Amino acid sequence: MGNRGDGLLAQLRRPPGGRDGRIMLLAQFLDRAGTGVWAASSALYFTFVTRLDAQEIGLLLGIAALAGIAGSPLAGQLAERFPVRSLLIGCHLLRLGTMGLLLACDGFAALLPVMAVTCLAERAAKTLEMLFATRAAGERRATYQALTRSAANAGYALGAGVAALGLAVGTVGAYQLLVLANAFSFAVTAALVSRTRQPRSAPGRVAAGAPPAAPAPPPAAPAGPAPRPWRDRGYLRFVLLDIPMNLDDSVLAVGLPLWLVEHTTAPHALVPAFLVLNTVLVVLLQLRFSARAEGPHRATGAVALAGLAMFIGCALVALGTGGGAWSASAALLAAATVVTAAELMRSVSSWELAVSLAPDRSRASYLGVAGMSQSVQKSAGPLLLTGAVMTAGPAGWLALGTAVAGLSLLQRRSCLRRLAAMRPVDGPAAAAAPDGAADTHPAPARN
Repeated sequence: MGNRGDGLLAQLRRPPGGRDGRIMLLAQFLDRAGTGVWAASSALYFTFVTRLDAQEIGLLLGIAALAGIAGSPLAGQLAERFPVRSLLIGCHLLRLGTMGLLLACDGFAALLPVMAVTCLAERAAKTLEMLFATRAAGERRATYQALTRSAANAGYALGAGVAALGLAVGTVGAYQLLVLANAFSFAVTAALVSRTRQPRSAPGRVAAGAPPAAPAPPPAAPAGPAPRPWRDRGYLRFVLLDIPMNLDDSVLAVGLPLWLVEHTTAPHALVPAFLVLNTVLVVLLQLRFSARAEGPHRATGAVALAGLAMFIGCALVALGTGGGAWSASAALLAAATVVTAAELMRSVSSWELAVSLAPDRSRASYLGVAGMSQSVQKSAGPLLLTGAVMTAGPAGWLALGTAVAGLSLLQRRSCLRRLAAMRPVDGPAAAAAPDGAADTHPAPARN
């Protein structure tokens, strides 16, 4: 467990994983900074540099996002055969190459494979980062996840600021420099990852600042083939229910801005405040929220709280935006705050449960499948909000909040049942272990 009283700066100085943890946090900060540059400028790059129209841009990004869904399970499968660190370096170098190719591409047909490979490599990299952290941080993975999200959001904010400078210039050369800045971030990130030690394949602890201890003799391999996630109905149920739990991302990025513009009289200048508010709250509060989700049983409680927060946020949108500009602005800012709280709880609990519900022998492939929930949400979430929720008006928001809250309770119940089925039957020793301390599970029951 981490020291819950420590602040963000103290934890950054001695994160889980020691030296490797610090390097990976810096690598992820730079990676997300480059991604923030591209995210803030990509639509305008495609419009003014490659001359795509709005429909082509939407189709390009939609197909690329669908390709990205395959990145997580592919990374999980490969991580069971090859070193995680090497695969992660390869993903960053692949993204470096695709960004370079982007500068030479002109037209939809040429851009489509480049963007599809970019999205696939991005999703694979995030899954491999999750695997690296799970192995290097050990029992303190919830603390490490909180630090990762704080570093990532700070990186996104820096990237958006850099992009704003380039967009203010507005020339083709400025747009191309932004692409090169993104590519450069991948090169530096790959170099940083190469300086880390290869994490042990089995879950364990790496003492901060200390060389790895001599490995203990491996336990006898369980009889029978290793469990496979695609045949594990209980784990697939968890992944399926995790998709709607990730809708906070689309609500903040798509739902609230479009609702403000199309259904309220609030000033359009308020839209950037949603991102700023979300970024600041995540950087400042993620570590505190993660302390409440350490261990699988606390994580199940955080899932239910995230669902409740989503319901409150959606209700604020539905019931608080029918008046004037001031009341609509206040309601939307309150909704953004509450939905950010849902994100803070969901982000750590989803990862903790994805790890805890997976068997040790096949953890890499299981986490690869779990990573699909975010990818699917990124593809389907905006369509759900624009095509169903917002079309139905305030009733659509209430239905969305009610559905997410109800599914969060179902997710909690399902996870608790699976955890109970996975609990080792060694009597007092298992009962006395602190929550989250025992990380070794038998093959999961297909409940």
